[in-house]
Amino acid sequence: MADEMMEILFDVQSDLPRQGPGDSDSTRRALTLCRPLSDAPQILDIGCGPGAQTLVLAEELRDASITAIDIHQPYLEELQTRAAVAGVSHRVTAEKMPMEEMTFAPETFDLIWAEGSAYIMGFPRAVATWRPLLKSGGFLAVTELVWLTDDRPIEAAEFFEKEYPAMLDVAGVAESIRVASYELINHFTLPDGAWWDAYYTPLLARLPGLESKYARSSAGMTMIAAVRREIEIRRYFASSYGYEFFVARKGV
Repeated sequence: MADEMMEILFDVQSDLPRQGPGDSDSTRRALTLCRPLSDAPQILDIGCGPGAQTLVLAEELRDASITAIDIHQPYLEELQTRAAVAGVSHRVTAEKMPMEEMTFAPETFDLIWAEGSAYIMGFPRAVATWRPLLKSGGFLAVTELVWLTDDRPIEAAEFFEKEYPAMLDVAGVAESIRVASYELINHFTLPDGAWWDAYYTPLLARLPGLESKYARSSAGMTMIAAVRREIEIRRYFASSYGYEFFVARKGV
């Protein structure tokens, strides 16, 4: 059942500009905090999806080499196509690899990038596990779903208690970064448009067709109902939670 639900999820999110909240301006803003970088930085993009942020990094850092990993081969193929169209395919390597099983040598990368993916391992474990892959003075840029207020609406609290019980507030995530022996440089909250423009709005447009496709699939209809509920929670309780972009540095 787990494999079936994962395949349905990939189907639901296929052909979208993004597979989670984010936008190019926020990627660029976070990148400005990752200074100084070497002249030809080595970058690891973990959980890259089809690579919206990967291409922004390639465009902004024209001498960078980027290794982008994901577990879903169609996303990697889409990234390769996008990179070719953008003329950066010679600097972007897409690899199918679980983030829990990375085999890169220690101190390989100048910058580790992870938009919306660290939760898969659990945020504290992820940032601690990834640290040895960074060179001394290297940067970590990562987004994480967080509580933004102490006063949490009951419906939102109940929803995330089921969907993401390990969810922390901003201070909790910042502390887990410090505990993993990084220096926290700065952080900021993604704007509400980062949820809607390239993710929820096009996703909503796809749902009627998916409901027809999965009309006889209980798993499919369960997934679609969960997506609609997630969007409903965001529509009514956006002020209480969000994605926070954290930028940190490994000590020299």
